[in-house]
Amino acid sequence: MALYYDLPVYRDTYKLILKIFDVSKDFPKEYKYTLGQDMKRDALQLVRSLYRANKSTQKKELLERFLDEFELVKLEIRLCVDLKVVSFKKQAELTVLMDSIGKQVTGWRNASS
Repeated sequence: MALYYDLPVYRDTYKLILKIFDVSKDFPKEYKYTLGQDMKRDALQLVRSLYRANKSTQKKELLERFLDEFELVKLEIRLCVDLKVVSFKKQAELTVLMDSIGKQVTGWRNASS
């Protein structure tokens, strides 16, 4: 079992968290303490899920939970773009990371079957 912080998916998820923290610091006050806080909390939950999946023998169900939580983060980012608090350029940066994370976790889940 690899250490969770050595996994490429962990490194990409950590980068995503850093970008979300960076993006949300410029949110208008109206969204900073609601949507911004929720995004940060939900992104941090992704790392917890990876840690739990990596140490568990029941990886498949934990990775399914990760993918559910991951969809929520995607929705929050899409909402930010629609509310015009995140630019399309920032969304593109986040999307590249999110595509990579999604593919890695889906592959991990499928290999755990």
